[in-house]
Amino acid sequence: MTSQCFHCNEAVPRGINLSVEISQIQQPMCCIGCQAVAQTIVDNGLTQYYAVRTEPAHKGQSLVPEQLQKNKLLDEAVLQTEFIYQDNDCKEAILTIDGISCAACAWLIEMQLEKLKGLVKINVNATSQRATVRWQDDALKLSEILQAIEHIGYQALPFKANEAELRNKKQSKAFIKRLGISGILMMQIMMIAFGLYFGAFSEMAEHNKVYLRWVSFILTIPIIFYGALPFYTGAIKAIKAKRLSMDVPVSIAILLAFSASAWATITQQGEVYFESVSMFTFLLLIGKFLEFRARSHAAQVSANLLKLMPMTATKVIVSNDNIVAEAQNNESQTREVLVAAKQLIQGDLVIIKPGEVVPADGVIISGLSQLNEAMLSGEQVPISKTINDNVFAGTLNGDGNITVQVKQATNQSFLSQLIRLSEEAQAHKPKIAKLSDKIAQYFVALILLTSIATAIYWQQHMPEEAFWITLSVLVATCPCALSLATPTALTCATTHLNRAGIMIKGGHVMETMPKIDCFAFDKTGTLTTGEFTIDRVELINNDSSYNQEQILAIAAALEAHSEHPIAKPFAEHRDYNLTAQEVKVHSGQGVTGTINTIDYAIGKYSWLENSLAEEGGQAKSLKINVNGASCILIANKEIIAVFYLIDKIRDEAFEVISELNNHNKTLLLSGDSQIACDTIAQTLPVNTVLGGLSAKDKMEQIKQVQAQGYTVAMAGDGVNDSPVFGAAHISIAMGCGADITKSGADVILLNNKLSSIDTLIKVAHRTRRIILQNYLWAFGYNAIVLPLAVAGYITPYMAVIGMSASSILVITNSLRLLKK
Repeated sequence: MTSQCFHCNEAVPRGINLSVEISQIQQPMCCIGCQAVAQTIVDNGLTQYYAVRTEPAHKGQSLVPEQLQKNKLLDEAVLQTEFIYQDNDCKEAILTIDGISCAACAWLIEMQLEKLKGLVKINVNATSQRATVRWQDDALKLSEILQAIEHIGYQALPFKANEAELRNKKQSKAFIKRLGISGILMMQIMMIAFGLYFGAFSEMAEHNKVYLRWVSFILTIPIIFYGALPFYTGAIKAIKAKRLSMDVPVSIAILLAFSASAWATITQQGEVYFESVSMFTFLLLIGKFLEFRARSHAAQVSANLLKLMPMTATKVIVSNDNIVAEAQNNESQTREVLVAAKQLIQGDLVIIKPGEVVPADGVIISGLSQLNEAMLSGEQVPISKTINDNVFAGTLNGDGNITVQVKQATNQSFLSQLIRLSEEAQAHKPKIAKLSDKIAQYFVALILLTSIATAIYWQQHMPEEAFWITLSVLVATCPCALSLATPTALTCATTHLNRAGIMIKGGHVMETMPKIDCFAFDKTGTLTTGEFTIDRVELINNDSSYNQEQILAIAAALEAHSEHPIAKPFAEHRDYNLTAQEVKVHSGQGVTGTINTIDYAIGKYSWLENSLAEEGGQAKSLKINVNGASCILIANKEIIAVFYLIDKIRDEAFEVISELNNHNKTLLLSGDSQIACDTIAQTLPVNTVLGGLSAKDKMEQIKQVQAQGYTVAMAGDGVNDSPVFGAAHISIAMGCGADITKSGADVILLNNKLSSIDTLIKVAHRTRRIILQNYLWAFGYNAIVLPLAVAGYITPYMAVIGMSASSILVITNSLRLLKK
């Protein structure tokens, strides 16, 4: 019986015995092409492709290079669902890039990719060795982006936590191997050199000394052509792209020293520098290895977050069309199926048992439990959750069984977006960093010119020392520390903030925050907890056909369509027999809709009063004082009920506002009534209190303050404040409520703590100080060492130690930001 190819489903010809191990099973392949493509899928951890594909794959073409096949394969929509973020006509992905050795490599990749037509944005983070790429899918394909990166000598793949960890371990082993070989051989070479220098071999015959030189030469070859290989590859990549990187002068110095020594050994004339070049390479490798370890440490956080995602989920299969009602019915006919978490889509039902990790973002439709959301907010205390509460992928379920309806696929989850936005913020380069990158490029050119001039000068005045001095100039002044000054500090700072439950979305935040001198606050959900409770309901006796229970059910049916904090307390009064039609949400004002042919509206009194006046309704029929009311309900243009809600002021609000008042102006800009705002002002020491504002009014107030010369940060709930957030220099959203990731905020306080603003300010100021310290050291070191090296006061040993120490010092200084 003829078997079929597992990849393309075509018949396997007789005599062909090809296979690939997929999910621990050897699967038959019909040709070398299919085998290569299938092996590529397995190697990249994409075997889920075979489980979810709807039709056989195209036959692999063996004439297409394997790497190109792999890149083309990643254009498949089925595979891209695992790592691509789709936004309208643009796609975005995080890529892991192998071969990045310094910030110049990141700059080189950015310059190369910016030439591609259809590329919207490219940010490369040299510290984490990752890139955030955004492109127009109709004009550019992911395979073309990967090919462009590979064209300049780097290897790029979609970022996956486990693979990134394995790749880091592989790189670490390679570094240690290079260090070990170079170190052992260097010690042998140094022993011979010490003997020659200190006269231990003074009575030895000349031909034996020549023999020892040849031994040193042979021992140095592995160090030069294996140990120092990363420096050459980095230099070649830069030169191919017509750029200058830090690896260029280092590579020139190593090759010059080795070539001169090799020539002296072969001709038996002149001095040899095998011990110098071997120690030089070994010390450089130590510096690079310590650099790599520091970068890996700083980049672990987002990778560790991704590892929180579970591999499987318990999906509930329900036969009834009304799956929510059916799932809530304990007597319903359902069955449970174990599926891959990546396969979950919007609308699926999953059961999450005690101790399990939530597999996708969703809303609880049955059960109650306590969930640990420390991975989002940094807060270890479990949070009680019940029906209609949101849960987030990666959080840990406590002691209860809950049934959750999935709101979005795994790759669109809040955790995935958090990681994506964190990478983007870390990769952002402030103006000073962009300037330093340009300076570094010119500085490398200056080093090379200075080295040539130094060699010419000393060759005329002291030929025997010319080579040493030129070598020292090339090495000592390499501006590695200059390029590491900003990216390492920003990566460590954003990592620290993520651990504290503060999500940085805007790349400019760390640069702008120290300049802020005015803080504006929304009231509801920001200075207050936003967890309203209905204090009392007053019915208007225009229509005795309504009772309080009916009024609350009608209000709940309308408010179910709103995400405003005021809408939440009505949820417990929801009657699913009542359905609102033609619903329209008026941002920051209220909701209108039709229930059983009657037109209803619920919202702020001032808004409804204006609406009634315009449409001929009667607001004057009210016989009660509504100044303190939170919202009003009207039916067919007649007011039928008034709701009074209470909202608690946050415990830390007074302390935070008092601290901010020491150095900043504070504003309260709220849509609530002026009376409600004045009540808040009696408790909190806010400088200026303005109530009854629409979103447009708030935006105008922000612009007025900015016109007075203030740099403004706006803190709000992030739902109705998009225009205001756009006007402020920095926008801060509270909490991780529904659709918060779609808001225009630059910062999200995942822990929902107002005191996090103080943490953000302190970390931003500390980051600025550390960046300035890094630059001061980098510039100061190069300014001091360059004239000393040219004058011949610095030996190659000192140059290597100084250059490595400067880079390590910058990284170590930045790592201080990880400490609390």
